[in-house]
Amino acid sequence: MASTVLEVGTGVFVIAIVWIAALVFGMMLLRASGSAKLAVIPIFLLALTITLVLVFFPRSPETMPPFKEIEIVDTLFIGRYILLALVSVVFLVVFFMLLPFHFLEPVYAKALRIH
Repeated sequence: MASTVLEVGTGVFVIAIVWIAALVFGMMLLRASGSAKLAVIPIFLLALTITLVLVFFPRSPETMPPFKEIEIVDTLFIGRYILLALVSVVFLVVFFMLLPFHFLEPVYAKALRIH
């Protein structure tokens, strides 16, 4: 890797800065009164999320490949999932709007046969 200091990349420094800032803000918020103390939880979760993103989705691989492989990239990946989510939401809304009509459909009594 080209941009390393003591064989440690920039991601480790970013993670360290994020956690130091989270600890500083957490300590300041814990000294506050009232419901401001509860703001420590989102700060901790934000720092955890940033750490997990940096760990599980690195910018570059650890070792550079000797040659560039042809990579097939799906450029419509995000668009398809947004469309799938939208269609799923519409389906659920329509399903739950039509469900009362099914249960509230009147059942008429059959005529009595009188002879």
